[in-house]
This record gives sequence, C-alpha cells and structure tokens, in this order.
Amino acid sequence: MVIFEWIVGVLFGAVLLAAAARRVGAPYPAFLALGGVALAFVPGVPSLALDPELALALFLAPVLLDAGYATSLRDLKVNWRPIAGLALGAVVATTVAVAVVAKLLVPDMPLAACIVLGAVVAPPDAVAALSVLRHVSLPHRLTTILRGESLLNDAGSLLIYRLGVAAAAAGAFHLSEVGPAFLVGVVASLVAGPLAGLAFVAGMRRVADAPSTIVLQFVAAFGLWIAAERLELSGVLTLVSFAITVARFNPEITAPRTRIIASAVWDTAVFVLNVLAFVLIGLQIGPILERLTGTDRVGAVVLGGAVFATVVLVRIAWVLPASGIRRLAFAETGHDGLKSAVAVSWAGMRGILTIATALALPQGFPQRDLIVFTAFCTVLGTLVVQGLTLRPLLARLGLEDDDPVGREAGRARAEAYAAALASLDAVEDHAAAEALREEFRAALAEADDHHEGRAPESLPSDAPRRHAITAARDTVMRLRREGAIGDDAYFLLEEEFDWAELNATPRAET
Repeated sequence: MVIFEWIVGVLFGAVLLAAAARRVGAPYPAFLALGGVALAFVPGVPSLALDPELALALFLAPVLLDAGYATSLRDLKVNWRPIAGLALGAVVATTVAVAVVAKLLVPDMPLAACIVLGAVVAPPDAVAALSVLRHVSLPHRLTTILRGESLLNDAGSLLIYRLGVAAAAAGAFHLSEVGPAFLVGVVASLVAGPLAGLAFVAGMRRVADAPSTIVLQFVAAFGLWIAAERLELSGVLTLVSFAITVARFNPEITAPRTRIIASAVWDTAVFVLNVLAFVLIGLQIGPILERLTGTDRVGAVVLGGAVFATVVLVRIAWVLPASGIRRLAFAETGHDGLKSAVAVSWAGMRGILTIATALALPQGFPQRDLIVFTAFCTVLGTLVVQGLTLRPLLARLGLEDDDPVGREAGRARAEAYAAALASLDAVEDHAAAEALREEFRAALAEADDHHEGRAPESLPSDAPRRHAITAARDTVMRLRREGAIGDDAYFLLEEEFDWAELNATPRAET
C-alpha cells in the first residue's frame, strides 16, 4: 500500500511539474529530471527496483511505436543524408569520445564498459526536443531532421550497447564473429517489421471496439519487441518499420472516434513512462551515492560532468563544421544555414532511452553504479542546460517556418472540398444538400481567391456551430441543476453535443 501511495503522489507531482514546464516553454522531461533528483534525497522513499530485462521493453517499445506512427516515410527519404549523419555518425562519434574520456578518468573501467557508457548517453531524445519545438515556429525540414534522428539513432546506439554488454560478459569481442549475424539481423528486422504490420492491419479490420483496438496496439508493441529479441533481431528497427507500415493503413482500419481516443491514450502512456523512468533512476541515485566512498563520489561527479560536456561538445563539433552546414540545413548558404546548424547542435537533450539502457544493465555489470550515475548526470545536464535554453535560443535565432505542410494541406483541402461538393449531387434530401453546398462553395471561392489555391481551415458554419453548442450545453446543465432532467439524460445529451462539436474544425492552440 505504501508503494501505491507513493506512485499516486509521484504522478500528481509529475502533472504539476509538466504544467510548470509548459508555462515556461521548457521540455517537461527537464522538470521530471529535477523531480528525480529531489526524490533521491527524500527520506523514507520506498526501494523500487526494475528487472533489467524488462526495462528496455517497458520504456522503449511504446515510445518507439508511438513515434513510428507519426513518422513520414516520404520526409525520411527526402532528408536521409542529414538524418543518417546524425543518427549514425554522431552516435558513433559520441560513443567513441565518451569511451575515451571514461577510460582516461577511470582507468580501472574495462574498455567494454566504457563503450557501453558511450552508447548509453549517445542518442538524443525525441520527446524532450519535440516538446520544445512544438511551441516554436521552426523550418519544417529542420523539425523533420530532428524527429528522424531521434527515431533512428536508437537502433545504432542499442546495437553498440548490446555488443558492449556481450563483450563485457564474454571478456572479448571479435567483429568477424558477430558482423555477419548483425547484418542478417538488420535485414531480417526490416523485413519482419513490415510483414508483421501487414498482418496486424489484416487482423484489425475485424476489430471495431475502441478499447480493444487500443489494447491490441499495446499488445503489438510489447509482443513484437519480445519476439524480435527472442529471434535476435533489432527490436528498434522491427518496431519502427512495423509502425510506419501500419500508419499507412491506419485511416482504413481505425474509426475516427477510436483514433481520437487512441491518440489521447498514447500521449498519456508516453508521459507516464517518462515519469516512471525518471522516478526509478532517481530512486537509484541515493543508494549509489551511499555505496560510493568520499573519493569515489568526487570521481563519479567529475566523470558525470565530463561526460555531459563531451556529449554536448561532440554534437556541436559534428554539426557546425562548414562542410556539413549546407547539407544539414536546406542546402542553404550564409547566415541562415549557420542558424539552422546552431539550432540542431543545441537540440541534443538526452532522455528516456538513456535512462532505460542504464537501468537495463544487468546486476554485476562492471562499474554499473558509476554508469547509471553518469547517465543520470548527462540526462539531467542536457535537459536542464540545453532544455531550458533551447526555446530562448531558437527565438533569438529568428528561424521561421516556410510552412510547406500548410501549403500542402490547404491545396489538398480545396480538392477534398470539391470532391465533397460533387458527391452531394447524389443526396436525395435536396434542402440539406443545398445547405452543405453553400458551405463548400464559400470555402472553394476563398480557395480560388488565394494565390496558392489554399482552402480555409474551417468551414463558414464552424464558429456559429461552436457558439450554438455552447448555448445548448448551458441549457441542459441548467435543466440538470433544476432537476428537470436526470443524470442519464444529461450524459446522453452531453455525448451528442461532444460529437456535434467534433464536427467543427478544432480551435488552433495558443
């Protein structure tokens, strides 16, 4: 019961921290990291431990599936060069640099453990960066590159991580022995993921219930990860390719109501997983510090600071050189290209992947406590220093979005309205059809007047509809208070008004 009470309290505290993060425009994982630090020094905190084998599946599988669903395969193809440079080249460079720093500062640490530490802290976190970017108008391609990097760098870092763990366990590592198996595993993962996706799509065509659909999505995330691990495939590549495949067919197999509910559920799940990850690693920091003696404690703090500085400097050194600026940012030249490179170089916050891989280290792994402590220092440092300064930096740089998504959506909306208007010729209720025709005609007239042929985001009746529904809600609420209608009737009407309001274009977020 005590643990349950702590979990309830922690979740409530996390909601407050997330609200504070939104208020200042910072990534909420930065505030969760600070909360994890606070938990490490709270007396009476219960001891919680997670099975290392469970850590990766629990924390990464849902996050990867959610990110994969939102990934544009077209954008990945268009921007594959800068994404590959960051997701592979920067990860390898960071891993090597961190391993060298760790070996210099802690000579007793085995080389394999140094490499594992480098792989743990190498990949930036998509959740942290995107929680800032959604509040800033950045060029679309820049956002695409950062999102693609955060999605694909997991595969490279996890590969190095697993090889390092295996080498530490075996005491030796021979690339000639694992190289062919690795290549086969990569190819097999990229084949198994889409095939599993097609099978999932075929099965989900028979499922109409929203709760069942969402539960099966989670079952697919965890089940596919477990299956990939058992078959010695890449869980990351398998899940990402699975998610991208399913996303292509999602509109055909999922009802609109289910998609709205599922989106809220998955956003909540990713948030809760971030909370649990930071809580679990925060609870380990206190015991780790207790086990370290005075000299070792100072050495751990020095290593944590040095690794944090290394990951920041290596990313800057990788992104900023003049030879990479044009390829990274729109093939631009001059000042704007430099601004884009600065933005990318500073958007390298570490998060849930670093925590999950640190927690997944088996008990008894060489220097496990030191690696976990250093990983947390790196996450905390990048989230606090970079996370809290990224938004002001982006505002100072003055980068603006050229809105390619808005242009595509506006032109596609015009074609969709034209098709909707043409379809009304087959409607027998001429009065109702004519009312809709007037709406679509007005929207298409506005598109004809627009220099790019973009239709308006909302139909003419959307604002009056919201106004009328608000009045209707107020009325039924008054009738409920007066006792003229009961709760059952009220809830029935409330659902009807909810659906009616969903028919209107959502208000833009401020």
